[in-house]
Amino acid sequence: MNKESIVVDTKEMVRKKLQNEGTGHDWYHIERVWKTASRIAKDEQANSYIVELAALLHDLIDDKLVSDKQQAVQEVEYWLEGVGVSARDSEKIMDIIQSISFKGGNGQKLTGLEAQIVQDADRLDAIGAIGIARCFAYAGSKGHLLFDPELSVRDDMSEDEYRNGPSSAIHHFYEKLLKLKHLMHTQTARQMAEERHAFMEDYLVQFFQEWEN
Repeated sequence: MNKESIVVDTKEMVRKKLQNEGTGHDWYHIERVWKTASRIAKDEQANSYIVELAALLHDLIDDKLVSDKQQAVQEVEYWLEGVGVSARDSEKIMDIIQSISFKGGNGQKLTGLEAQIVQDADRLDAIGAIGIARCFAYAGSKGHLLFDPELSVRDDMSEDEYRNGPSSAIHHFYEKLLKLKHLMHTQTARQMAEERHAFMEDYLVQFFQEWEN
């Protein structure tokens, strides 16, 4: 199977698996990340094949979505082997999808350009208008309030505190989303992040004006 066919088959597999996902990590999120990552890979002259497959597969092992992460990792490895991805490329892809998560600021330091591109694309989808919508979708799925003025903004969290501690949708802006502009790796992503970041800041101004009134 040629590389183009492998990407097409992987797209279809992921679409079927995540089309009804309800936390903001659905197929359309994957599709946006894939398209953005492909654009950045072209600009940065990276390995587009590795970037595309990693972007398509990156949420299939996310512990927010799977109950058994090790089993999920094995399933992705089996998929890559089954569609004919070489062992060397499969190792690169698995390394990317296991290292790009934010994890409350406790994520791994990335070294490879392809990993940086996929992480940038994923983080770009977490900010701006769509990022705001996804933030509230995820908060709702976790049973969090829109905003709880009794809570403080958390900093220096462990991964467990980030995942499971008390928070609200609005707190998530300060605990993660507003930090992402400054964490972009590539020039393309940094440029794209500027407008989206500014939109979130404007949204928060409006939110608190309405909250106080």
